[in-house]
Amino acid sequence: MFITLEGIEGSGKSTQIGRIVKHLEALGHSCLVTKEPGGTEIGEQIRALLLDPGNSGLDTMAELLLYEADRAQHVSRVVKPALNAGKTVICDRFCDSTVVYQGEARGIPPAIIEKLNSLVLGSLRPDITFLLDLPPETGLSRAWKQIDSGIRRQGESRFEREKLRFHESVRHGYLVLAEKEPERIRVIEADQPEQRVGRAIAEELDRFLQQS
Repeated sequence: MFITLEGIEGSGKSTQIGRIVKHLEALGHSCLVTKEPGGTEIGEQIRALLLDPGNSGLDTMAELLLYEADRAQHVSRVVKPALNAGKTVICDRFCDSTVVYQGEARGIPPAIIEKLNSLVLGSLRPDITFLLDLPPETGLSRAWKQIDSGIRRQGESRFEREKLRFHESVRHGYLVLAEKEPERIRVIEADQPEQRVGRAIAEELDRFLQQS
C-alpha cells in the first residue's frame, strides 16, 4: 500500500506520519517512511538546491525538472522496491505537490507536468492521500515558529519565504485536486489539535482498509 501526505507548509505532515506508522504497525503492517524531495542520497543533494533560500532566482522550469529528477531517483530506488517487497510506504509529499506548487502556483501548464509525472511514475499512483488543509496564515505561522526554534532548518525555507498569495494558490490547487479525486484524496481539517487530526486520519484510513 502506498500512502502520501500533502499540504501547505506547517500543515503537520511530519507529526501525523508518526501517528500513521504506529496505527498501521499495530495492525500488522511493515512500514517504510520516506519523503520528497530528498528520499535518497542523491535526492538530498537535490533537496538542498530546491529549498535553499539563497536560490530564490531558480528558474521555474529548472525547479520543476529538479523535482522530477528527485522523484525518478526516489521511485526507482526506494518506493517501487519497498512496495514490491510488500511494505506499506508512507511518503511526505509526492506528485500532487508538483501539480499544485509548480502548476497552480508557478503557472507551468498542467500538460507539461502530467507528461513528466507520467514518464517518471508509469502506472504508479498513491492508493490514498491525506490532504492536511488549513489557512495559509496558520500554516506559515507554525512553520516559522519551527524554523525559529530550530525544529526545522533555516537552510530549507525557500518556500516559506514566498508571498502569501503563492501559498493561497497552493491551497486552492490542492482543494481542486481533492474535488477531482475524492476517492483517493481525503481532506483532513488540520487547523485543530494534532490528536484530533490524528484520529480523523486513523478513521479515514480504517475505512479505506475495510473497503480494500
